[in-house]
Amino acid sequence: MAYTTFESEISVRPDDIDMNNHVHNARYLDYVLAARYDQMRSCYGMSMEQFIERGLGWVVNTCFIQFKRPLAMGDTLRVRTCIGDVGSTHAKVDFQILKKSNGKLAADGYFDYTLINAATGRAEKLPQDVIDMYSI
Repeated sequence: MAYTTFESEISVRPDDIDMNNHVHNARYLDYVLAARYDQMRSCYGMSMEQFIERGLGWVVNTCFIQFKRPLAMGDTLRVRTCIGDVGSTHAKVDFQILKKSNGKLAADGYFDYTLINAATGRAEKLPQDVIDMYSI
């Protein structure tokens, strides 16, 4: 099944810069997490807060990233994400981080999230309405 790709725009901040005068590698992951937080609310219609109200949460069980080009102070990024796969208790999210100024790929990869019951911390089967929301 093909899923919709969504895009969020993020600007590099001064505290994102490392001693090599470019964006620290860990910040790339923060950019993807910030984009997903925004997209859950604005694109899928179910914010993280709504998951929490239902006693559910998402945890990362796998993350993979390939760095292609450095990002620097003053750059604006386009973070593209889409669902790569949905399983009984997980969702794989593929991503790309592109420099807005030239459209070149700075990094790509994926996150594999597991849905958990917030009270028990154990994996929870994805409710059908969540599967339906993510299947756009």
